[in-house]
Amino acid sequence: MFEELILEITKMIEGVEGRKRSRTPDEQPRFQYAIRYILTDLWKASHSIPMSECSINRRSGYYSENPRYRDVSLTYKQVRAAFEGLQSLGLIEITKEGHFDHVRLEGTLTRYVARDELQERLQQLEGNPALSIKPDLDAETIILRNMVEGHKKAVAYDDTPKTDEYRENLKTIHKCFLKHWADLEIKDNEVAALAERINRHEDKLPIDFSSRTLVRIFSNGSFKEGGRFYRGWWQNVPSEYRKYITLDMKKTCEYDFSQLNPHMLYFAYNKELGSEDAYDRVFDGEHRDLVKAAFNAMLQANTPLTSCPNDINPSLADISWKELRERVIAAHKPIEHLFFSGEGNKLQFEDSCIAESVMLQFAAIDAPALPVHDSFIMHHGYGGELEEAMRRAFHERRGSDIPVKQEVITWSVSDNSPPKSVSVDEILESDAEYSQWNARNEAWFAQRK
Repeated sequence: MFEELILEITKMIEGVEGRKRSRTPDEQPRFQYAIRYILTDLWKASHSIPMSECSINRRSGYYSENPRYRDVSLTYKQVRAAFEGLQSLGLIEITKEGHFDHVRLEGTLTRYVARDELQERLQQLEGNPALSIKPDLDAETIILRNMVEGHKKAVAYDDTPKTDEYRENLKTIHKCFLKHWADLEIKDNEVAALAERINRHEDKLPIDFSSRTLVRIFSNGSFKEGGRFYRGWWQNVPSEYRKYITLDMKKTCEYDFSQLNPHMLYFAYNKELGSEDAYDRVFDGEHRDLVKAAFNAMLQANTPLTSCPNDINPSLADISWKELRERVIAAHKPIEHLFFSGEGNKLQFEDSCIAESVMLQFAAIDAPALPVHDSFIMHHGYGGELEEAMRRAFHERRGSDIPVKQEVITWSVSDNSPPKSVSVDEILESDAEYSQWNARNEAWFAQRK
């Protein structure tokens, strides 16, 4: 039905364009591809949590720049024709106009949504875009960023044996991921609350179940800095909801490296971290998340960071940024010289290599290990093996041991061995309450047959 919708809208746009000549044999497939591209984004947005806006680059120069990162099948002329055609038909509306400053070489993308008629058609389509639209395993997954005119941008680079290795390793990991179905088991009536939770936090993107693969992003123009894995849908799930992530309808466990950055720093410089938690020691066990955010920001910075970062709120501890900064330094005297030196980006490279090692170990046995920076989510049956793999990967990279902790696991209605106190009627009632989760999973298993 999605293919039929593409053809129908293509004909509708052609009917209102008023062209005197048909598109050439080269132009027509590019025009249809642009329509497919826009409708695909809108279909995904209609199924995301919360329903989201789409964005499009309307700057002509973008479509001739850096082919490594863009879809070379998209051309400015045909994207513009498809977008303006959808506008003429009243099927989409712009929610925020984009702009580009040619002096500062920066700008924002145009944002848009489907209007009611098209939204209704998209939601009535059979299936789910996360299942119907297959990820492109040949799309670029190794991204190098650098500061250009004061802004972080993806930049061109020449491939080396190492970048080829990183790319092939990710392809191996993705092939494993795509053999399995990760989902979020929450009741239908709880979806709105989750959507509101995400809307309240600017750093959280909508959950799009079609985002089933990763990219690896390096920073500061160096393949020795950054390198963490991003863009998996599970990484956008608020921490309190991650315990509801399932794999192939089975409950999962999550294991987390304990105080990863402090351990790596102290080990690297032959210092003793001590038994007291690296973050709790600043305020005697209080405001741990605030301290962790400040600690990491101070490691990432290349300057003294006299101004408070936008995503840190020292007022939570009723102090100023200056005082918070000084208290973190005082609590970590042995490594104080490493703050404000950009050391954090080098640490990210180290932990990204550890994460790659863990994911590859499990991909080899067809068991996806979903990364969330310094933790991993897996089928609950692999809990012991995951903990051991994390310890081993850290030791191989750093030559030291590190504590690994297990996050909370809750019983899932999909578990094959429910508690005896749960009746058959309760199971059936629960199935109805989780109809969206059940529908996606049933479609996944039907598709695999």
